[in-house]
Amino acid sequence: MRGFLPHTDGEIRAMLDAIGVADIEALFASVPAASRWRGDLALAPGLDEYSVGVRLAALAALNAPVGALLNFTGGGAYDRIQPAVMSQILSRPEFYSAYTPYQPEVSQGTLQVIFEFQTLMARLTGMAVANASLYDGASALAEALLLAAAATGRRTLLVPAALEPGCRRVAATYAGGQGLAIRELPWDARGGLDGPALAAALDGDTAAVVVQSPNHFGVVEDLAAIAPRVKAAGALLCVHVEPSSLGVLEPPGSFGADVVTGEGQSLGLPLSFGGPWLGIMGVSRDLVRRLPGRLVGRTVDAQGRPGFVLTLQTREQHIRREKATSNICTNQGLMALAATVYLAALGEAGLRSLAEGLADRAGHLAARIERLPGYRLPFAGDIYQEFVVQAPLPAAELLRRGRERGIAAGLPLGEDFPALGPNSLLVTVSEKQGPAELDRFVAFLAEAAV
Repeated sequence: MRGFLPHTDGEIRAMLDAIGVADIEALFASVPAASRWRGDLALAPGLDEYSVGVRLAALAALNAPVGALLNFTGGGAYDRIQPAVMSQILSRPEFYSAYTPYQPEVSQGTLQVIFEFQTLMARLTGMAVANASLYDGASALAEALLLAAAATGRRTLLVPAALEPGCRRVAATYAGGQGLAIRELPWDARGGLDGPALAAALDGDTAAVVVQSPNHFGVVEDLAAIAPRVKAAGALLCVHVEPSSLGVLEPPGSFGADVVTGEGQSLGLPLSFGGPWLGIMGVSRDLVRRLPGRLVGRTVDAQGRPGFVLTLQTREQHIRREKATSNICTNQGLMALAATVYLAALGEAGLRSLAEGLADRAGHLAARIERLPGYRLPFAGDIYQEFVVQAPLPAAELLRRGRERGIAAGLPLGEDFPALGPNSLLVTVSEKQGPAELDRFVAFLAEAAV
């Protein structure tokens, strides 16, 4: 341990004497002896700087950059074109090194960005208010379930079986810690939420019904049919969205959603090995006081000049357990800035064009694949940017052959959705793919079926 400390023996002795302990080992007396490492670590000898660089480069070369493959993998992580203006703004040190904005007098730029992000998310989702500072889409959804239980006083949560698997796992972890019950609802022949099963499951203890639209199978849910059933049962309607889809789909708020959550990665954020990403959460006006995380408001100072501050929530609110919301303090401001710049660069017309293009491209590709011998599309519902394919060979083998040809052919579904079988995979399109790329993919699938 001494080798990692910059202090002299005399300085160490003086500090130990000051706190009244005999040696450094005494600092760890509270850790059980059986849990403490004894002896030397089995580490290889140290390398010089150049050798370390060579070793790290070799490890990095084991990864296939997403741009090196013709990529049809999605399922919650999407390969988007990033406008050049994003990197220019995100590289400014006043943004990428900004601390959490507790002090408004020195954080006006960060607070304004968060306010703009909230405004864009509220407009996109059709909700009265949107917040900031949530880690990712899965934790945003889980927070929505805790909010629903607290708001209704009920203990049962209805969640679709076609929900993104990561969201399912995180929601189960959060709910389990609060003693809440989660019941899964099956999908129907469309690939969407089964209406009769929903009607049968709703009862007086249902706190919330979660609807992911488009769901993990890429199917757009019929919110107009689902919302009245949920409302009639006195439960909250929580809609989990892929935000770019709202460039072409009606916002959940227009159907009476109480809470809308989503993963903001599709708004121009890089894949980055799975994070950091960005949680989205919007609520109806009645639930504003129950929002977790941060909320930035616009106000005026003593001279009447406009400014931005954290608002509505106080630290005391998190101490009173019966009224508490989650105190999420991690600063997601840089991710919120990225999404804000992305949406500002595209504009309303650009986002609509992107969404329409993805929906059209997915429908066109799905129709071509369905005509290939041995391939089947199990679901009949309307799709946005991805869809389920059942291949004539195991998905793992299809993906292996694809990698040999520089193609990431999709996301295997059999492990998370056993009912779909080992030959099922999720195929996702991107705005980066033109007719030549789609032709190449279809030709590969046809060859693989032989």
